[in-house]
This record gives sequence, structure tokens and C-alpha cells, in this order.
Amino acid sequence: MKLQANNKTLDLSQPQIMGILNVTPDSFSDSGQFFAFDAAMRQVEKMLNAGATIIDIGGESTRPMAQEVSEQEELARVVPLVEAVHQRFDCWISVDTSKAVVMRESAAVGIDLINDIRALQEPNALETAVELGLPTCIMHMQGQPRTMQNNPQYHNVVDEVLEFLQKRTALCLQAGMKADNLIWDLGFGFGKTAVHNFKLLQQLARFAVQGYPVLAGLSRKTMIGAALDKSVDQRLIGSVAAALLAAQNGATILRVHDVEETADALKIWQAMLNA
Repeated sequence: MKLQANNKTLDLSQPQIMGILNVTPDSFSDSGQFFAFDAAMRQVEKMLNAGATIIDIGGESTRPMAQEVSEQEELARVVPLVEAVHQRFDCWISVDTSKAVVMRESAAVGIDLINDIRALQEPNALETAVELGLPTCIMHMQGQPRTMQNNPQYHNVVDEVLEFLQKRTALCLQAGMKADNLIWDLGFGFGKTAVHNFKLLQQLARFAVQGYPVLAGLSRKTMIGAALDKSVDQRLIGSVAAALLAAQNGATILRVHDVEETADALKIWQAMLNA
């Protein structure tokens, strides 16, 4: 399984690490510490040196109860950084956005991948993604970030998330997107309780066999805190363990804050597989 964009190929025969770069003042985890341009560029270099192959740049916090960000504000946060990373580093660049204009402007300065938590359901997002022809990750979310954790309920979370991703995929293909460009994200923490999240992690292989790469974003999330009874800054080992379990169950892109530690865990797993 491979992704291709801008004359680059990303080999997904083994899991790849996507390093998170939140250029927001109110991110749930890194508390806006990479909001300043220079700090953000240093963090990109650090993550790439530690083993990330994709840098995921986001200008809108999507933590529970997050406020929406205007188009202009998101563009101002994201586009200059995408351009700078593209010029300075040889890596895959992802933009974490649901806005068509941010997708388009980011593509003009060098992104390789669109990462949309709203699964291309915002105005013109689907048409724009098809037109740009870039690999695109669609994610399941119940509700919107501001309200998604109020009272999430499912009859069967695994069946319902799978059905949603299959239906969105059918619409994407119908609109003209290439099947090779689609990536699935189960949406850990997006309108789901801790039990829902761990059930999805347990059953991740059901998604991985459907033919699309699976992106897993579990890093430092509330589900980790619920299992460990630990605050965000104490969830490193839990996050690495969750990422490794996701990889073992078929996830091929791991979206993480702690790149070096995750890379180390994957190397031990690969060494065991190769022995």
C-alpha cells in the first residue's frame, strides 16, 4: 500500500509516523507552545530527526468545546508555515483542515495530504479535494468539536463508524476521487466515550481490511487519561502503548505528539517481526 503526491511516494508497508504541529493558541495538549513561527520550525526539525515522515499542520483547535476559527485566521496561521516547511524540509506535509479555501491555498504552497476531521462535509470541501487530487484522510466524528463530548451514544460504535466511512468513501469515489487517495480515520476522541474508543481500538483490524490505509490519532487523548487516571502531561507511555496497539491492529499512519518514543516502540516491534 502506497500514497503518491507531488512526485513523492509514501510506503505504507510499515507504519509511518505523522508528527502533530498545532499552530493554535488553545490546543488541548501542547497549549499553544508552537504558535510562534520560529518555535514551530524548530519543532518540525525535531520531529523529522526523531523519525516522523509526515508533518500535520493545524490552525484550528478541535479539542472538545473548541471555538471555531475564521477562514482568514486559519489561512494566516497555516499557509506561511506550510510554505516554509515545504521550502526547508524534504518530508510529507499534511494540513489539518475542513475548509476548502485552506486546502486550496495550502496546496498552492506545497502540501501533500489533506486531513479533514469533518470528512469533506463542509461547503466545497469534497469538490476541492477531488480537484486537487491529493491523498485525503476522512474521519468519523459524532457532532462538532464544541459539543461532541456532551453525551455521545451508539447502538454499536464499530458498526456505525464503519458504515459512516463506507458511505463517505462511496460519495468521494462518486465525486471523482481516486480510491488510492483515500485514508480512513476512526476519530478516536471525537464524539466517543473512553469505552467507545477502546472498542474501536480493539476492532481496528475490521477497518484495516477494507482496503484503505487507516490513520490512528490516539496521542495524549482523554481515553488514555481515563485508563491511567493521569493528566495530559503524564500520558506519554499510555500514548505510545496505544499507538503500538493501533499499528499491530493494522493502522499504517500514527498521528502523534511524541515522535521519538513512538518510533522507538515501532523499532522494537519491527525487530521482533524480523527476527
